[in-house]
Amino acid sequence: MRLTSRQEQIIELVKENQPITSEQIASKLKVTRATLRPDLAILTMSGILDAKPKVGYIYANKPSYSMLYDYLNETKVEKVMTKAILLNEDEWVYDGIVTLFLNDTGTLYVENDGKLVGAVSRKDFLKTAMGGSDLHKIPLGIIMTRMPNIVYTTKEQSVYEAAKKIIEHEIDSLPVIDNSSDSDGFRVIGKISKTNITKILIDLCEKK
Repeated sequence: MRLTSRQEQIIELVKENQPITSEQIASKLKVTRATLRPDLAILTMSGILDAKPKVGYIYANKPSYSMLYDYLNETKVEKVMTKAILLNEDEWVYDGIVTLFLNDTGTLYVENDGKLVGAVSRKDFLKTAMGGSDLHKIPLGIIMTRMPNIVYTTKEQSVYEAAKKIIEHEIDSLPVIDNSSDSDGFRVIGKISKTNITKILIDLCEKK
């Protein structure tokens, strides 16, 4: 984050005189408190300064990415998840490929009796197609990755934790499951993908 010259002056004043109030900072810089308000807001939101009620400002020395970390850690998957594309495990691979491209998605989630049983990615479809088999005669259940090997998240989990799972397992999305599902299996209520997370970052940058 690029700071203005006045913001850099404020940081130096706080380092030298902490704790220091906004009135004292304004007096030293010969500006009004109203003029300083946006600068102090930026410096505290970015984690550089910390505001102590009835005390003043201190130098927090947090990394500039602390605001982004806090935002991703506080935002729940429920707020950013999108619709998951679901097919039954006895549907043909050919139908799965058509569904994949019509919905412009990277992964299809496979269910049986309304419960998550597997997942099929673009790579799975490509390997099957290259094998020369009749795609109209192979059910999705044959080529899918089966539970319990599916990595998933819940709507209550943070976006940060979901993003960590996506990176650690080198996948493009996670199914969001209803964690109130019974012991017989999980019901899929959405998905969170790399695209969802990238959109969050873009929206955050544009707001700032």
